[in-house]
Amino acid sequence: MNREGTAMHTRTAATALAAALLLTATATGAAAGQAAAPEARGKGTPQCRANQVRVAAATVEPETGSYPNVLHIRVTNESAEKCAVDRIPTVVFGDLDGPALPVPPGQSGPYVLAPGKTGHAAVRTIEDPADPETRRVDDITVAGAPAHPGARFTADDLDITGQIRVWEPVTTWWQPTFAEAAEVLANRFQA
Repeated sequence: MNREGTAMHTRTAATALAAALLLTATATGAAAGQAAAPEARGKGTPQCRANQVRVAAATVEPETGSYPNVLHIRVTNESAEKCAVDRIPTVVFGDLDGPALPVPPGQSGPYVLAPGKTGHAAVRTIEDPADPETRRVDDITVAGAPAHPGARFTADDLDITGQIRVWEPVTTWWQPTFAEAAEVLANRFQA
């Protein structure tokens, strides 16, 4: 298989794995202490099509001298209708196997976005950039749902010098604000 075919196979496998992981997770958000807000449950709300939403990603300003190990990702409903994305963002790092794992663990489900509204998530890429087992990738892909193709963001797009370092990527569920997403992430990794 040529290099292009291998890359396509890897992306297809990563997308399939992302969908499988989201559908087979065993703990629900409620079991993990994260009951969905009524507007996030989305019963009867149509799924957002890929062309109805816009995703964005940016680094979060790190402490002085440290590596930017948290990304702020967003999904915005640009349509005139209410629709739902998956409550767990699909974040894939380069050609690594599988998507970022959800915090808290949980199953796929709807997250409703009113017209013009944005969902926010915090993605941790690495805890210690000096770890010798750190992997490096050229880009990440972010999507509002496993079936969406997503948007690709390079290290340059994220103002990261060189490559994006990653070890154990995790993402929060979509939240109404980035402050809420950052709090979920911080609570998960407090000692």
